[in-house]
Amino acid sequence: MSTPFDVTPLTPAGERLLDAAAELFYRRGIRAVGVDLIAEVAGTTKKTLYDRFGSKDALVALYLRRRAQRWQSFVREYVDRMPPGRGRVLAVFDALDEWLAEQDRGCAFVNANAEIGGTGHPGESVIRAEKAAMRALFTELVDGADDLGAQLHLLYEGANVAVTAGGQADGVAQARLAAARLLGG
Repeated sequence: MSTPFDVTPLTPAGERLLDAAAELFYRRGIRAVGVDLIAEVAGTTKKTLYDRFGSKDALVALYLRRRAQRWQSFVREYVDRMPPGRGRVLAVFDALDEWLAEQDRGCAFVNANAEIGGTGHPGESVIRAEKAAMRALFTELVDGADDLGAQLHLLYEGANVAVTAGGQADGVAQARLAAARLLGG
């Protein structure tokens, strides 16, 4: 199944560049990382980076698409293991909790938006698409009830921000409790 986050296969050098950029952008921040460092870590040249991606901004957008693809696959697999019903909705929060436990800087999309949001950067559309995909997932899981899907999505996003920017370690657990109440349980 095709998603808006699919990434065209890259050359080996392109993969090394994208892998290096992903690690550096997540650990240090998008604005703090230059193309010289990315090329050095990837074992390529700056020219190769520009030949493969055209610009740092295009590389950032691709990093975000790849990350969204990984997250969307992770959460979908997590949810699909559950039988139909409210447990699938709550599984999204469980997936988020597990995912964030492995991410020492929180949500990459929240972090990226803090750096590039509102600037017209090509990564903004990827961030918005990822957020729209999550809202759509919640709406799907509650049988198309758009208002309820939107409310659950707000809890999910609030948990992401609370953990990432607010340092609230129990943010996802609190959002999951609120979601369970919203779902009637």
